[in-house]
Formats: sequence, structure tokens, C-alpha cells
Amino acid sequence: MATAAQNGDIHSASDILDRLRDVANDEEQVPIGDVVEAMGARSFGPFIMLPALIEISPLGAVPGVPTFLALVIAITAAQLLFGRDHLWLPGFVRNRSAKSEKVLKAVDRLRPIAEWMDRWFHGRMKRFASGPFPRIAAACVIALAMTVPPLEFIPFASTAPMAAIAAFGLALIVRDGLLMLIAGVLTVAALGTGIALAGGGG
Repeated sequence: MATAAQNGDIHSASDILDRLRDVANDEEQVPIGDVVEAMGARSFGPFIMLPALIEISPLGAVPGVPTFLALVIAITAAQLLFGRDHLWLPGFVRNRSAKSEKVLKAVDRLRPIAEWMDRWFHGRMKRFASGPFPRIAAACVIALAMTVPPLEFIPFASTAPMAAIAAFGLALIVRDGLLMLIAGVLTVAALGTGIALAGGGG
């Protein structure tokens, strides 16, 4: 997977899916560790966005998958929050894998969403995507990820926090401050919706 990681920086949601497809085409099983290598060592934005997109895809309907993806997101965001330079994931996460066939189907399902994101978000209001804002985004992402486990068994309930997380991830990748602000608004809405649904479920 080293060659994939050497293809340059990731600049869009479509770039993420292209890297993921490359990994899935090379192997029968796709370990998360290989995906990290393909995305690059400084994979905070992609590894916040990609698990959120996967959760929104049909793969997210598998019991336990949303909570696991939320854990990956929280681990990644925590390292961004505390200023680490390179992404680290524990062995039990890096060794977790999915069948290539399922990954490729997820990539195909997500492609229209990624292309729509790439058309609309591309580096505006950059002052809101630098300085303290990436760490503020990381804190919001952790809060959103924490809402996923209790919402997992309510149909489509985790889509709202994962959509906000995906927006933060893309904002970090393309340094789009406008999208960062939109993601902040989505965070408030998602947290409010999550609290209401969790309370109603109880």
C-alpha cells in the first residue's frame, strides 16, 4: 500500500474514494491499517470523513458497525484535538477488515455524494479552517461520535451526527471555512435530534 500513499495529498472526497477503491482492488479483505497507509500518515481529515461516509452507506446497517466507526472517528479526532502530527490507531482497529466486494459497493454508492460535495465545497473563508478551528472541530466530532452508540438501533438515527462529522472531515481536507461553519450548525441540530431520539427511545 505504500505506493498508494505516495500519490500525493488528498484534496477532495473523490480522492478518498479513489484511494479506498485502489486498496479494495488489490486485496480480498481490506484491513483498516492498509487504508491508513493509502490515505497517508497525516490522515486526520480523511479518517474523520471516511468512516462517517461508510456509516451512511449500506455497510452502516450491519449491527455494531456504526459504533465501531464512531470509535475510529473519536480516536482520530482526539489526536487532532491534542495536536498529534501523525495518526495512530490501536492494533485491534488497524487489523479490523471488510470484504473487498462490500467496500467496492460502498464506494459506488458514495460516489455521487462525494462528487456533490466536491462541486460545492472548495476552500472558501479559509480563516475559519485554520488556527483554533480544527481543534474546535475535533471536539465537536468527538461529541457527535459519542451520540452514535445509543442511536445505533434506531433506524437512520445516526445519519445526522455522521453527516455532520463527514462535513467536518471534508472541511479539514479542503480547508473550507464555510463548510466548517455549516458543520457547526449541523452539530447543534444533530446533538439536539440525538438527545430527543435517545430520550424518546428510553
